[in-house]
Amino acid sequence: MSVLVTSIGELMTQDAEGGVLRDAALVLEGERISWIGPAGRAPAADEAYDAGGRAGLPGWVDSHTHLVFAGDRTAEFEARMAGEAYAAGGIAVTVEATRAAGDYDLTRLLLARVAEAAAGGTTYLETKTGYGLDVAQEARGARIAAGVVDEVTFLGAHLVPAAEDAEDYTDLVCGPMLDAVRPYVRWADVFCETGAFTPDQSRRVLAACAAAGLGLRVHGNQLGPGAGVALAVAFGAASVDHVNHLSDDDVDALAGTWSGTDADDAPGTVATCLPACDLSTRQPFAPARRLLDAGARIALASNCNPGTSYTSSMAFCVATAVLQMGLTVHEAVRAATYGGALALRRHTGRDADGLRAVGSLAVGHRADLQLLNAPSATHLAYRPGMPLVHAVWRAGVRVR
Repeated sequence: MSVLVTSIGELMTQDAEGGVLRDAALVLEGERISWIGPAGRAPAADEAYDAGGRAGLPGWVDSHTHLVFAGDRTAEFEARMAGEAYAAGGIAVTVEATRAAGDYDLTRLLLARVAEAAAGGTTYLETKTGYGLDVAQEARGARIAAGVVDEVTFLGAHLVPAAEDAEDYTDLVCGPMLDAVRPYVRWADVFCETGAFTPDQSRRVLAACAAAGLGLRVHGNQLGPGAGVALAVAFGAASVDHVNHLSDDDVDALAGTWSGTDADDAPGTVATCLPACDLSTRQPFAPARRLLDAGARIALASNCNPGTSYTSSMAFCVATAVLQMGLTVHEAVRAATYGGALALRRHTGRDADGLRAVGSLAVGHRADLQLLNAPSATHLAYRPGMPLVHAVWRAGVRVR
């Protein structure tokens, strides 16, 4: 079945040209976009939907979340707001609660969180393991996630459990744990940070996961200067996430992974900024403006998790990036759509290979679209916090 969405006042395509169309329309045919252009030239379709002059843009691509968890860390949040510093060890509270929860409850909680994200316009979602931290629990988390979300990342190297030897645990992550999760995951990640994994341990994890055929991501440079960016670049990781504390060499290294302007043919390492987390942990914002000006590519993601960023609102992240991080609305929207797709290597792909691109609107791309109760995307930052999502289609199916 085909659906013509017409009378779109402003359509931010975020395609290769990053175009903005006025009085636009597009046709959703099955799970793909089959036509896009001026509303006055739109072809017939089985159904028509009048956008009434509303703004349209791709569904959000949230490339960094931690959604498979149970329990509550409100007390930790209150303590941090009262002045306590954030440290990596709070993860252990969630690990205990997640291990104690049954499969049914974890799945129910995950489904509810994904539904919340979809209601806010998110149509493509990554999530990580990392709240199990033993072989059986990490495999369980990966299996549950694989049945619900679009992309699953192995994060056994999230924290060394209490009473475990760090070197022995790193061996476990690189061996039996990796083998157990491998059928369910496409990516691997490591928390390279003081209080988590050292650069040498992180290097071992990345090498083992790359040898197993997984794409790589890195949690890096969040709590202070560190080796995360350098490791991500050295291993050709798809992204390095957080990036709050960057030296000039870090910025230059990230920019240097991009050849010319053709990101499609030779994608480098995306710097994923997590502004909701930066607010909650009271870290300095990631230097998104500096990264873009240097020629690096950025993504915005929610980092939805129970300890440091319990929100899946990508609109909130976009508004924060505009109001606090020096991005234009167009740059922030692009980072939250195309940028996230680039970080997940889902920015290309058409009918021929069956892997349709997400994060942008073009013929052959996946039919992921959101309409706002506003005439332009500028209202995302102009009216921060307002419930602006009017309608959402994911792979051609209306989900809101």
